[in-house]
Amino acid sequence: MSQVAEQSPGGGAVPAAGEETAYDGLRLRQVTKRFGGFTAVETLDLDVPRGSFFALLGPSGCGKTTTLRMVAGLETPTSGAIELAGHDITYAKPYRRPVNTVFQNYALFPHLDIFENVAFGLRRRKRKDVADAVHRMLELVELESQAKKKPAQLSGGQQQRVALARALINEPEVLLLDEPLGALDLKLRRAMQIEIKRIQVEVGLTFVHVTHDQEEAMTMADTVAVMNAGVIEQMGAPAELYENPRSTFVANFLGQSNLIEGRVLRRDADVVSVDMQGITVSVPAARAHTDGDRGWVGIRPEKVLIGEPGEELDAPGNTIPGGVISDVSFVGVSTQYLVRMPWGQELQVFSQNTGRHRIFRHGEPVELSWRPEYAFLLDISQDAHAGAEEGEE
Repeated sequence: MSQVAEQSPGGGAVPAAGEETAYDGLRLRQVTKRFGGFTAVETLDLDVPRGSFFALLGPSGCGKTTTLRMVAGLETPTSGAIELAGHDITYAKPYRRPVNTVFQNYALFPHLDIFENVAFGLRRRKRKDVADAVHRMLELVELESQAKKKPAQLSGGQQQRVALARALINEPEVLLLDEPLGALDLKLRRAMQIEIKRIQVEVGLTFVHVTHDQEEAMTMADTVAVMNAGVIEQMGAPAELYENPRSTFVANFLGQSNLIEGRVLRRDADVVSVDMQGITVSVPAARAHTDGDRGWVGIRPEKVLIGEPGEELDAPGNTIPGGVISDVSFVGVSTQYLVRMPWGQELQVFSQNTGRHRIFRHGEPVELSWRPEYAFLLDISQDAHAGAEEGEE
C-alpha cells in the first residue's frame, strides 16, 4: 500500500472521500464534462504515474484544457471520479488539492520582487524556513542573481522560470502546465522545453502538461495522450505514437504522413501483404490496425527514399516506380519533395541533404522506396485528412 500524505502541500487536508487505493498517481475514471448540449470530455480514463512527465496533446477545443481544469478543481466533472495519491478529489475545493498550476501568462505579482513572488505561498502558510526554501528554488531555476528584480525587468523565459519556482516551492503532488510556453518565441520556447524537462527530472514531481504543440509534447513528455473531440485517440511514449500511429488523426497530427489506399491480400503471423495501387507492399502485423480487407498504407515522408528510375535504393521490399517530381523545397537540412504517382496522388518525401545524392528538379522521373518495417496500416473508414489541418495549425 502506498503511503499517502495526511496533509496537502498546499496547507489543507486532502479530502477523505472515496476509498484509498494502491495507486499513488493521478487517476481519472469515466470522467465526462458537458457544457449544456456540448460534450467537452467524454468518459475519459487516465492513469498518470507519480513522478512522470505526462502531456495532453491536441488541437483547440479537443478537451485537454477542460481536463486540466477539472484536475485543478476549476471545473467540476458532470460525471466520473478523479483521484490523486489515493484520495478522491472530484469535488474538493481547488485550495484543498495538492496541485499547483502554471499558466501561459505567468500571473506573477508585478509589485513584488522575484524572491517575494516565489516566497508567496510559503508566507501564506506561515512557514518559518522561507529564505532557505526560496534560495534553493531560485538555484534550481538558475535565477539566484535575479532575486531582487521585479518581474517586468526579466525576459519572458525568466518570468516563466519564476512561475515554475513559485509553483514548485509548494511541493505539490502534481504540477499542471497549461500551454506554459505559448507566449515565447520559437528559439526561447525550444530552450525552455529542455529547461522544464531538466527541472522535472531533478525535482521528481508529477508534471501534467497541456499543449497543442506536437514538438513540445514529444520533446518533454515521457507519455503523450493525443486528444480529439473529447476522447483520447492514442496514448504512449512519443516514439511509439509517431512511429506506429493507430488512427489517421494521430498519423496526421503528429508530423506528416503519406496515406495510400490499399487492399489486404494476405495476413501472416508477422506480416500483412497489401495491394497498394497495383504494387504489393508489406506491413508488419504489429503495425496493422484494421481487421478489414481495405486500409490506408501509411509511411512518414522522411522514411521514403528517392532515386532515379532503376537506381538501387537501400530499402528492399517496397519499391514504387513511375513518380514525377511536382515540387521541390530546399529547407537546409533536407529537401522536401512532392512526387506525383501514376495513380494521381502526390506523396511527400523528405530527403536529408548529406551530399550523397543530388537534388532532383521539377518534372524529373523518380522511383520511391521504403523499408517494410517503417510502414503502418490504418482503417479505411477513417478520414485520410483527419488531423492534418489541426497539425499544421
